[in-house]
Amino acid sequence: MNRVPLAERMRPTKLSEVVGQEEIIGKGKILTEIIKKGEPVNLIFWGPPGTGKTTLARILAHEFKADFVEISAVTAGKKNVEEVVERAKLNWNLKTRTVLFVDEIHRFNKAQQDAFLPHVESGLITLIGATTENPSFEVISPLLSRSRVVVLQPLSKKAIKKVLKRACNIEGIAINFSITEDALDLIAELSGGDARSALGDLELALSLTNQIDEKVVMEAAGKKMPGYDKKGDKHYDTISAFIKSMRGSDVDAALYYLARMVQAGEDPKFIARRMVIFASEDIGLAGNGALSLATACFQAVERVGMPESGLILAHTCVALSKSKKNRDSADAWYKAQDLAKKTMGEPVPIWLRNAPTKLMKDLGFGKGQKWESGFHLDKNYLPDAIKNEKIFHSTMK
Repeated sequence: MNRVPLAERMRPTKLSEVVGQEEIIGKGKILTEIIKKGEPVNLIFWGPPGTGKTTLARILAHEFKADFVEISAVTAGKKNVEEVVERAKLNWNLKTRTVLFVDEIHRFNKAQQDAFLPHVESGLITLIGATTENPSFEVISPLLSRSRVVVLQPLSKKAIKKVLKRACNIEGIAINFSITEDALDLIAELSGGDARSALGDLELALSLTNQIDEKVVMEAAGKKMPGYDKKGDKHYDTISAFIKSMRGSDVDAALYYLARMVQAGEDPKFIARRMVIFASEDIGLAGNGALSLATACFQAVERVGMPESGLILAHTCVALSKSKKNRDSADAWYKAQDLAKKTMGEPVPIWLRNAPTKLMKDLGFGKGQKWESGFHLDKNYLPDAIKNEKIFHSTMK
């Protein structure tokens, strides 16, 4: 019995064996060109799990004939970093490059990332970091500026199936087993673009029987939860797609992204809160009732709870998506804020000020003001320095 996990046995050792990632691998693509030039480059691999970040780091180190040191930011501490630096110094004396691979580099705090900086700058260490989170927010600027960010995409269903079929042909995977095309399709579908997950499901299915069909796959895979981290990129990507779909009046897409969030366990109040903002910002004057509807949705979600609140969210989502859109008030608000920041020191016109004392009245404070309906004076209401500014522009007909 082979105790090495199937995903590990299937790990490519050459760039030509890597499936997918055509945007970064191939003629003229970044990783191929880096290997071709033979000069190590500090890299940050950013992408979902199971897309090849660790594999690519190992392949690069092998191509550079470098000493490959791998640590995980989850378990590594200051002592581990110091040990890597000492090892790199010995390698330097032996004229051997050191490639340090830091898995989940976003889990290192600023001080820990700072510890690498002088050794990356000096060239003692070539750093390759891997992260599932946006490096713009999780990796310190000095390290980021000295590295190339390489984005890895989830593998396509076609690519996952290619990996699975390749795995089915390796020696020793199983004796006299068979797997249906529908079962391969299902494993690829459930993987969410994660090759490691797909291979794990295949291996577990093989441990149950040597005749694999869709029923066996479902038994092996169990209930797959969506790849969704409430504090990670997929959280922000999905809510962004939801809002933009409503903005584009695409009801189907808006409902789809809403369903993804609900199934992933997103806080329904968070979704409702965003719809309240959307109603004012994106629908605005085109449908003043939208804000009341969205607010009622938020209150109903608070009181009703899940799963029934899904109906309320869906109802509101459809209504907001189908509504006419107008951003006049929102655009005016953003412009007003920008103008206010730049002109905070400008005095309010004297005639608009309060006049609680006789002296202030004598100086003209509040002169001409009247407490009556429709009150208006033919004067500038804005400070003199910006009296000709036009903040609100109507695009409605």
